[in-house]
Amino acid sequence: MQSVFGFSKIKAIYWDIGGVLVRTEDRGPRTRLAESLGTTYEELEELVWGGERGRLAQLGQIEEAEQWRFACRSLGLDEQQAGWLKAGFFAGDRVDTELAEVIRGLRRKYKTGVISNAMSDARCFLEEEARIADAFDALTYSYAVGIMKPQPGIFRAALEALDVQAGQAVFVDDFERNVLGAWELGMQAVHFKTPVQALQELEEVLGGVI
Repeated sequence: MQSVFGFSKIKAIYWDIGGVLVRTEDRGPRTRLAESLGTTYEELEELVWGGERGRLAQLGQIEEAEQWRFACRSLGLDEQQAGWLKAGFFAGDRVDTELAEVIRGLRRKYKTGVISNAMSDARCFLEEEARIADAFDALTYSYAVGIMKPQPGIFRAALEALDVQAGQAVFVDDFERNVLGAWELGMQAVHFKTPVQALQELEEVLGGVI
């Protein structure tokens, strides 16, 4: 999805993390984990990310470690198994290193940033595990600013971090509600479905080959 209105030249490109740069490519591990715990894939995801506690964790009002301990208690596990639960939950996720390399290339011409609803360990993950933090000039996480997408405040914080106006920025996200949130603020936006599709649409926004 792209805006049909005129915009000044794009100076910054923002990216979501979960569902875009880090995707669940293999649902098998999470499905098997859920089954072993007597629940379903969807219920396990809701326990971790959803509900009031999931929202508070993504707003930075609950530390991520506490959220995983809560998930353990809810599933009848010992809190000491939180690391095991988290590892199993994310076992099918993959970092798109090829897309990260494209972003590194874009950074030579544009400012690059992250806008992500995430819990408190997200920065550490991006820097130490995924090792793609170097592809970005600024990281704007919901837990750090206390605002979640698609609320306009998180987009404003990201724009301020890179010192650009809304009309000078484009945002790539896999959830349509977040794309609409950016669009309504005046940003360009691309609804991510696949890397190839998203990059093709981004090229159209930028007016040139990436």
